[in-house]
Amino acid sequence: MPAPLKIASWNINSVRFRLDIVEKFLNEITPDILCLQETKTVDETFPAEAFHRLGYTHQVLNGQRMHHGVAIVSKVPIAEDDRLDWQGNREARHVGVRLENGMRLENVYVPAGGDTPDRDLNPKFGQKLDFLERMTRWSETLDKPTLLVGDFNVAPLECDVWSHKALLKVVSHTPVEVEALGRLRAANDWIDLGREFIPAPERCYTWWSYRAQDWAASDRGRRLDHMWASADVAAKAVAHEVHEACRGWLKPSDHVPLVTEFAL
Repeated sequence: MPAPLKIASWNINSVRFRLDIVEKFLNEITPDILCLQETKTVDETFPAEAFHRLGYTHQVLNGQRMHHGVAIVSKVPIAEDDRLDWQGNREARHVGVRLENGMRLENVYVPAGGDTPDRDLNPKFGQKLDFLERMTRWSETLDKPTLLVGDFNVAPLECDVWSHKALLKVVSHTPVEVEALGRLRAANDWIDLGREFIPAPERCYTWWSYRAQDWAASDRGRRLDHMWASADVAAKAVAHEVHEACRGWLKPSDHVPLVTEFAL
């Protein structure tokens, strides 16, 4: 039997500030690999030793002071790290590695896009669309087994948000973003593992705003975080879970972690 491999992805919204809950998650769930987004620290101040103590001795970082930042920490060897500038302005939003079995693991933090869904009125929205377009062009060239994970900052399906009607003109669920994400998905025939294991229209959210007084009671969630696999990798996925309980932990991120288990 192939050895199982558990891969987690989490927008942690400051790894240093939320290190306690990261350690709690790793101790309870024990993924082999953790991909983090929005680490909000330069590589020199990343809490590398804390991850070493927990067995995550392989680390590939792409940090940035106060903003953005991505990292991959792993119990298993990883190599061939890459940092692609899909934002076109050197923001730290991607890191990719190769596992010993040859599979690529790509960790991405797509820009949020500001508040106004109009490229002319809001340059941040245009940057987000351009980012997705650059990812699409990259995706067309892939020829290796690949898992793409991270905070995509787009909830593509009507059932991926608490109210499709209320959010149609809200950044993260507008038709232009959904269409852009659809083009990205089609560029490599990506399989959305979240919806493979939690089929639409079943409720599935990964983000709840800090603005809600009681996030669980109002449950105004969105599925912004994703794990997409090339067909050969998706065929080996045996389990997928959204760890919603983490949103209720002390000093939580507004996102929760995803974990997929593979028989590789």
